[in-house]
Amino acid sequence: MKSLLDRWFRISERQSSLKKELVAGLTTFMAMSYILFVNPSMLAQAGMDAGAVFVATCLAAAFGSILMGLLANLPVALAPGMGLNAFFTYVIVLEQGYAWQTALAAVFCSGVLFLLLSIFRIREWIIQSIPFALKMGIAAGIGMFLALIALKTAAVIVASPATLVKLGDLHDPRVLLAIFGFFLIFALAHRKQQAAVFISILLISLIGLWRGDVEFHGLVAMPPSLTPTFLQLDFVAALQWAMIPLILSLLFLDLFDTSGTLVAVSQRAGLMKANGQIPQLDKALLADSSATIAGSLLGTSTTTSYVESTAGVAAGGRTGLTAVVTAACFLAALWLSPLAAMVPAYATAGALFYVATLMLSSLQHVRWDEITEAVPVVVVLVMMPLTFSIADGIGMGFISYTLLCAMTGRWSQTSLSVWVLTAVFVAKFVFS
Repeated sequence: MKSLLDRWFRISERQSSLKKELVAGLTTFMAMSYILFVNPSMLAQAGMDAGAVFVATCLAAAFGSILMGLLANLPVALAPGMGLNAFFTYVIVLEQGYAWQTALAAVFCSGVLFLLLSIFRIREWIIQSIPFALKMGIAAGIGMFLALIALKTAAVIVASPATLVKLGDLHDPRVLLAIFGFFLIFALAHRKQQAAVFISILLISLIGLWRGDVEFHGLVAMPPSLTPTFLQLDFVAALQWAMIPLILSLLFLDLFDTSGTLVAVSQRAGLMKANGQIPQLDKALLADSSATIAGSLLGTSTTTSYVESTAGVAAGGRTGLTAVVTAACFLAALWLSPLAAMVPAYATAGALFYVATLMLSSLQHVRWDEITEAVPVVVVLVMMPLTFSIADGIGMGFISYTLLCAMTGRWSQTSLSVWVLTAVFVAKFVFS
């Protein structure tokens, strides 16, 4: 059996071992297990059944990770993405007013487009033609958006009729627990604790249990029913002109997220080729897009590659077996639904803020002395949280970039795909 695994995953060839791969898979799961608590909590705000979303999260993560491991042989695990679930809930459902069934259909459509782009290898052309600064600005803007959601969820900031927002009640124990959870994550992460987010959520939840904020219903139980979300997609409402910008936004968010993660993990694992190419890239993109399609059918937001996979790489993972082990852990987690149900919102707020902080690190790559790069990045960074819309932030970023290039005579700096996307976003603002 060991020799079969060795041949399939090329374990010895990549200077790894079965033990290292097993440990790496478990490490990756611990690093990204917070999604089991955060995703049901976030999608429940869109009106979805939290128990069904929990099951869909586990199954989508397992399916995507197994596919990535077996097809691409990369130590990359997948799960419903942070930022993408926020776009699903706060933009498509709560802001635009679409039903969550319509949002699931939009996720499915974006997954199919991603699959087609991967098959016909158009993805590279799209990614390369979009300005690097905008990619970094979008990542950071989503970070700011997540930070706002985290602060709002924890009531660290609250609405104010005079100033729009203001500082919340710092005498509220729940607010203080949310703040403590955030700092605890960073303290643990500083000490190289791979399960920092999981430990923080668990500890804050236990304190919430002691305070009486949540009820204990056990740790292990049969998985909840998937019926409330399974195959509940509304394609009739999704296939409208007004939905096109939202579907494209989901597509590009997934493209940027996946591309950045695959580069980071491959580089960290020493698998990237000398010319910068990622091994089995076409199969990796096939696995990612297929996971998004499967996840939408199960009942969850876009499933994507997780940068937390670098935790498993740091533990020695070098092959797809790492991803398969992570998938097995997600399947085992199906029986932990009572644990997920007792996690209060303020316990997950710290995790959101932590992810937001990591995403803001992309700003270090922006050339701030180049105005055509700096201004669009600032526009995206400011407008995403203030409009409470990832799509509007991206659209304004594209429009500002194109206008600046046109007004400064840098026509050659603007690619055809940027002009097309800018026109789409202008049409969105004009006709919406």
